[in-house]
Amino acid sequence: MASTETGTAAEAAGTTDDPADGLAADAATGAPAAEAPAPAGQAPAATKPDGAQPDRSGGDLAGLEAGLDALDTKVSDRQPWLRTLTAKAVPPLVAVALVLGLWQLAYHFELKDHYLLPSPVDVARSLQDKWLEGTLLDYVWTSVSRGALGFLASVAIGTPLGLLVARVKPVRAAIGPILSGLQSLPSVAWVPAAIIWFGLSDATIYAVVLLGAVPSIANGLVAGVDQISPLYLRAGRTIGARGLTGVRHILLPAALPGYLAGLKQGWAFSWRSLMAAELIVNAADLGTGLGQLLEQGRELQDMSWVLSAILLILIVGIGIELLIFAPLERRVLRSRGLLVKS
Repeated sequence: MASTETGTAAEAAGTTDDPADGLAADAATGAPAAEAPAPAGQAPAATKPDGAQPDRSGGDLAGLEAGLDALDTKVSDRQPWLRTLTAKAVPPLVAVALVLGLWQLAYHFELKDHYLLPSPVDVARSLQDKWLEGTLLDYVWTSVSRGALGFLASVAIGTPLGLLVARVKPVRAAIGPILSGLQSLPSVAWVPAAIIWFGLSDATIYAVVLLGAVPSIANGLVAGVDQISPLYLRAGRTIGARGLTGVRHILLPAALPGYLAGLKQGWAFSWRSLMAAELIVNAADLGTGLGQLLEQGRELQDMSWVLSAILLILIVGIGIELLIFAPLERRVLRSRGLLVKS
């Protein structure tokens, strides 16, 4: 009788020795089933804590990639050309209108005598006279052609010089400080020496342009090469890009942002050097550029003439920057993911 009561109590408590009965009880109550004991001679299987998920290395990797993608810099999308034109053109036009307004006020209140400070209308009339004479475009073309030819020659000389200084340590130690010194030297200081060497000729003008632009281009390329990650250079050597092949396919593309900055500065130096040379080197057989036009206005004491020549020099410099160097810079930055939305 006692044993019967004991068995009945054990069954009521769910502690029977029959595994099937235990599984049935677990299914009935919704409790997790107990693991069956491992057979004799086998190690028990490793149990996982409650709530643990199975190993999903693929899912973890996908999550990591998604996180890295979220950190990527968002490259700017191309906007409609009308919106871009408005955003680019309106601020400069407002600035020009403000300058013209202040200029007109200075003329109206006679901060200087009218023959010393003509009005914007007087300067515009002087430009109109040159246009009607048919000589205005000739002045501009003479200077632009000289500047372009001198700049191309400066690029042809400054690029290999910059590569040599950047990659050969003895050459850098010997020539690097000289290039920096030449870059800081005003271009007009070379004009007397160039006149003595070459006389009143085009060679004098081009010599001044080269001496002003070559150091800037070379130093810009040196700065660009110095900013290249050593990993790129090692990767290039690994795939066999050595010598001129490595320079063409590895070195110059990697140094392109610094090189482009050097080209922009080189053009600015060449244009300023050209104007300084044209101001001083004045001969009948050389043709008349913007610098000679400026000097003629000074000789005639015609401030409208002088200011119109200065205005033309400024317009040409800004036009070259906006039409050539600014699009190149945007293209390089966009190709490298550096042109981002503000």
